[in-house]
Amino acid sequence: MNSMSLTTLERGKTTVDAAVLEALSAQLRGTLLQVGDAAYDEARTVWNATVDRRPGLIVCCVGASDVISAVNFARENRLLVSVRGGGHNIAGSAVCDGGLMIDLSAMKSVRVDVAARRAWVGPGATLVDVDRETQAFGLVVPTGINSTTGISGLTLGGGFGWITRKFGLTIDNLVSADVVTADGKLLRASQKDNPDLFWALRGGGGNFGVVTAFEFQLHQMGPQVLSGLVVHPFADAEKVLRDYRKALETAPDELTCWVVMRQAPPLPFLPTEWHGKEVLVLAMCYCGDIQAGENATQKLRAIGTPIADVVGPSPFTGWQQAFDPLLAPGARNYWKSHDLTGLSDGAIGATTAAITRLPGPECEIFFGHVGGVAGRVAADETAFPQRNSHFVMNVHARWREPAMDKACIDWARGIYEATKPYAAGTAYVNFMPEDEVDRVEAAYGGNYRRLLEIKQRYDPLNLFRMNQNLRPKESQRAA
Repeated sequence: MNSMSLTTLERGKTTVDAAVLEALSAQLRGTLLQVGDAAYDEARTVWNATVDRRPGLIVCCVGASDVISAVNFARENRLLVSVRGGGHNIAGSAVCDGGLMIDLSAMKSVRVDVAARRAWVGPGATLVDVDRETQAFGLVVPTGINSTTGISGLTLGGGFGWITRKFGLTIDNLVSADVVTADGKLLRASQKDNPDLFWALRGGGGNFGVVTAFEFQLHQMGPQVLSGLVVHPFADAEKVLRDYRKALETAPDELTCWVVMRQAPPLPFLPTEWHGKEVLVLAMCYCGDIQAGENATQKLRAIGTPIADVVGPSPFTGWQQAFDPLLAPGARNYWKSHDLTGLSDGAIGATTAAITRLPGPECEIFFGHVGGVAGRVAADETAFPQRNSHFVMNVHARWREPAMDKACIDWARGIYEATKPYAAGTAYVNFMPEDEVDRVEAAYGGNYRRLLEIKQRYDPLNLFRMNQNLRPKESQRAA
């Protein structure tokens, strides 16, 4: 290796000698990549194609010792650091420009203890890795809705999906985590060990260190659930949404129903004349007894005059992958979101009006249905603060050509502003794009000050800043 110029924490440059780089490489069980290496471009490519950054070095870790070596190297040389798990984050924070990227994607192990109902999961695992292993034993941990999402980023930001209402957020099922902190120490975080760090990890994002292993509580569920789509003409959207809102008032915790508004993709069960036309989709999952699910979904399925109803029993692992084709990597993406304590007439009006102005065929708005068990946790029990939110609205602009950047981003921002009067004021940090740094304090609400204190204790240098960042005092003075 030759000497290299790398980006520092202050976004300046520092030169690292070849001998120092060789010493780092010799310490690793994994590999050290730089520009020009065969695996470099694949390692730096993430889900959101608007992110095209080039790290100076990539440490491809295969175990905690590699993470410790990478963190120590970065701290000793004051390098800009990013951490990649699944690479699915909308802000693209997994990849830095010119600094050191810590790549955990090879650390994909999932081990299940059936008797104890526990799973130990590596930080590079994706949701499909977790689901397949746990469902082989009829067990589950609540996660998200896209199987290619990484477990690390999802968990550290909170984690919600189809079974959150029954079993809580992903963080509500986290028992412990192994964490490499900024000083290069490997700590265990749990209710008993380093409880302040454990509190912060459950919603505080990647601000406090690099998690090298997660321990989750598992629940008995599946392998079959009642799930599927009910598709409505968009002309009926406002009435369908009001009826949907009413139907959810008595929904049991086992039932979750999300709304998606977009142009219809060419799904095989839709008549061809509806392909490419605006539709409203009710996507539902009942995670209990199938017959009980048939009864529980009746109110939702009786709404309006749908184009198609394809709700039925299916393997949970299959339902977890149902939206993957619409969320495949390679497209350009930009999100704007709000927490909503209710689905108000104002929010309904603003979002339905926006669907008539879609800038592209892949753009959509969805309402994620939460609450249930996740809403019965105190706001200060974990770093994740918004337990009163019954819905999470996400405006998902998605397109292919750079020439469409402005139109799609402006569309998303416009809806965000139009729906702000009906929002709770907090935000789900995993849905926040790179340009929302001014929203971090509001996102954490009453938990923000405590998070800052814990950040100050574990990462005063702000080594871990490629995230929705909590800036400690020393870092603020340096800036």
